[in-house]
Amino acid sequence: MNDAVKPAAGADGLVLVDTHAHLVDEAYNRDRKEVIERARAGGVVQIVNVGFDLDSSRNSVALAREYDFLYAAVGVHPHDAARVPAGYLDELGKLARDQKVVAIGETGLDYYRNLSPRPEQRRVFREQLALARELELPVIIHDRDAHGEVLEIFRQDGLGPAGGVLHCFSGSWEMARECLRMGFYISLAGVVTYPKSTRLQSIAVNLPLERLLVETDCPYLSPEPRRGKRNEPVYVRYVLERIAQLRKMAAAELALLTAQNARRLFRLPELT
Repeated sequence: MNDAVKPAAGADGLVLVDTHAHLVDEAYNRDRKEVIERARAGGVVQIVNVGFDLDSSRNSVALAREYDFLYAAVGVHPHDAARVPAGYLDELGKLARDQKVVAIGETGLDYYRNLSPRPEQRRVFREQLALARELELPVIIHDRDAHGEVLEIFRQDGLGPAGGVLHCFSGSWEMARECLRMGFYISLAGVVTYPKSTRLQSIAVNLPLERLLVETDCPYLSPEPRRGKRNEPVYVRYVLERIAQLRKMAAAELALLTAQNARRLFRLPELT
């Protein structure tokens, strides 16, 4: 375990949790340690590092073991559904039993790029939902241009007792309300900071505070004013500050509430 990098509040006192990062992405191959150190120095006290296939899931677990304040999620993204090997679910199950693994995911449906056939996406999605229920772990859901089918699968299969989160939420307020009724959390990423994202900003204002999470989805979706550059966990503050501005509340208060939500969903330890 790397004891040299310990979490601390940022210079302005904000205590932040990035609930969705991809720190094992090749975008960080040259400076991963420095990215993690910047996050710590900027007040990011806990990070959920999310797998998207078997290799990245293994690497996420390994990285989480190196740092006290990193945690892992293991899963197969819908883009990779057509390429899962036989026995992939058993492998995910073994990885998920590591003490640093806090969720299954990300998994779901992506009908925007359609990089895997839709029947394969649905099959692999439902298999991972079943695994999460079996292991009593929360699920991290990817949903792009597949809102209706995602909701229908939730209605048919049900959400396990550990709950879950719609990450980088892109649906309607009506969808958000149904997901909230089912027990989901809603996570917002850098898109909420974009000037034209008025619908998502309205959702950010209306979400119940006890179900709101913030994330970066780094290295993707950099928030304003870093848009167009590589994203990283320290930039989660821009997401949080924009939501606080929209809700007309203090950023420190929102940071505390969203951090508590993250710890409740992912069963992260309280900071001492």
